[in-house]
Amino acid sequence: MRLSIRQTALTSAALSLMAAPAFADDISFAAADTALSDHVVLYLNDDLSLPADMNDEMSDALTRAIEGSGFKGDFGTSQHFYGLGDMKSVTVIGTGGDVLTRRNLHDLGGHAVKAPGEGALTIVVDGLNTDVTAPSADLALGYRLGDYSFTTYKTGDLPEDRDVIFAGSDNRAADALTETDYEGVADAISMVRDLGNAPGLEVYPETFVDRVRNESRGIANLKISVMGVREMEREGMGAILGVGKGSVHDPRLLILEYNGAASSEAPLALVGKGITFDTGGISLKPNSGQWLMKSDLSGAAAVAGTLISTAKRGADINLVGVMPLAENMPDGKAIRPGDVLTTYNGKTIEVMSTDAEGRLLFVDAVPYTIEKYEPELIVNIATLTGSVGRALSDEYGGVITRDFELAQTMMDIGERSGEDVWPLPLHPNHYKQIKSDIADIKSTAGSPGASIGAAVIGTFVEEDQPWVHIDMAGVDWRDSPTPTAPKGHAGWGVRFMDQLVRDYEAE
Repeated sequence: MRLSIRQTALTSAALSLMAAPAFADDISFAAADTALSDHVVLYLNDDLSLPADMNDEMSDALTRAIEGSGFKGDFGTSQHFYGLGDMKSVTVIGTGGDVLTRRNLHDLGGHAVKAPGEGALTIVVDGLNTDVTAPSADLALGYRLGDYSFTTYKTGDLPEDRDVIFAGSDNRAADALTETDYEGVADAISMVRDLGNAPGLEVYPETFVDRVRNESRGIANLKISVMGVREMEREGMGAILGVGKGSVHDPRLLILEYNGAASSEAPLALVGKGITFDTGGISLKPNSGQWLMKSDLSGAAAVAGTLISTAKRGADINLVGVMPLAENMPDGKAIRPGDVLTTYNGKTIEVMSTDAEGRLLFVDAVPYTIEKYEPELIVNIATLTGSVGRALSDEYGGVITRDFELAQTMMDIGERSGEDVWPLPLHPNHYKQIKSDIADIKSTAGSPGASIGAAVIGTFVEEDQPWVHIDMAGVDWRDSPTPTAPKGHAGWGVRFMDQLVRDYEAE
C-alpha cells in the first residue's frame, strides 16, 4: 500500500513527543546539615517532633504555629506556614505513626509537590520512621511522579524550573540509587503518560514505535524489532491485521528483548495491548467520552516503559515485551461483526463486536510470545473492558488467572508497588459461553465482560503455562489527581510490573 503524506510526515507536536520526558523541577541530594532555602518541607509523625538540629527560635515559632493550626500529623495531611523567622514558607506533611514503606515514601514525595513559593525548595528527610535504606531516593521518585505535567500543546509561559533539594544523611546513597535505577523508572512512567495523554492524531502505531525506539537507543542488552503487515501476514496473525484494516495507519508488532541473565534462563514475558485510538470500529462507540480512547494503548505503553527502565538499571533477568499496535477505525475495509478471523496458531474466532478488539490483538500476540520465547510467566496487560472499572472503580486493576495463589502474589506486588490489583473469576462456564456456531470461539458472549475477555485470551494459553491477565481499564486515567499521578493519564502499570520484575529477579 502506498503511504500517504500524513503517515510519513510528523507534525512538530508529534516530533516533541519523540523527545525524552522533561520535568518542571530539578532534583538533587545534599547532606543533612545543608543550609535551608527560603522554602522548606518538614515531615512530621503523629507526635509532631521537630528536627533536633532546628534552632530554638525557629522551633518555638513553628511549634506555636502547628499548635494553633490544629495539625495532627496524620499521614498525607499538610499545612503551610508563611513568614516564620527567615523562612518565606514552611510546609509540614504528616507521616502518621506507622513504619513507612517505599509506597508510603512515594506518596509523601508526591505530597511535597504542593509546597508553595517560587525558588529553591529544601525537603528535610532525616527522622523518618522507615526501614528503607535510602528514603530520600524514594521521596524524590514520588516527587517526580507527582510533578509530571503534559504541556506539549500548551501555549504561553510555562512554570519555571524549581530546584528541589532533598537534605538527609543518606544523600550519597540516594543520589547513586536515583541515577542508576529510579531515574529510569520515572522517565519510563513519564513516557507512558506522554503516549496516553497525546491525541490519536499524533500517536499511531508508527509514531508509537518511533518514541520507543528513541527511548531505547544506546541501552545495553536491549534489542528492538518490529513486524509490519507483511511479516504479520507470514506469521498468520489475522486477528491483529483484522483490527487494523479500517485505518490508514498500518498495524505493527513491536518487540523489546532484554537479556540480562544467562541465555539458559527462561524469560519473563509481558504483552501489552496497544490500540492507539479506539472508535469501536463498525461497532462504533458513542461520542460521549470517545476522546478518552486515545489512552487505549496504555498496556503496550506500560510494557515498553517497564522494558526500558529494567534494561537501564541492568537487571539480572531475561525479559521480553510484546506490543501489538493498531488503530480501530470504521473504514470501508474494516472488519464487521460476524466476520471470522484466523489467528496465529490456526484457531478461528468469530467477531461478535468490533469494539471488543483488544482481545483480538492478544489471541495473536500471546500464543506467538509463548511459542517463540517459552516464558517462565506471561503477563498480558490492557485497558480491555469497561466492566472492570464498574466492578473495581479507579482503586484496583483487575487480575484474572487460573491459579489463585498467583493472583494472591499479584495482589502482594500491587500493595508494595502502589498499584493495587484485585482478583476477578475465571470459571469453566466462561469458556463454554464463548463457543461459536461457525468458528472455534467467538469474541464476546452477550456482553464484553472482564472474565469473558480473559477467557478468550485464556483459550490460547495451555493449562500448564503460568499466565496472568491484568485489566487496567479503570485505573489508567485519573479524573482527579493522587499524590503520584496528576489528572490525566496515570502511567499505571509500570510500577506494578517493575516490582514484578524485581521479585522474579531476586529469585
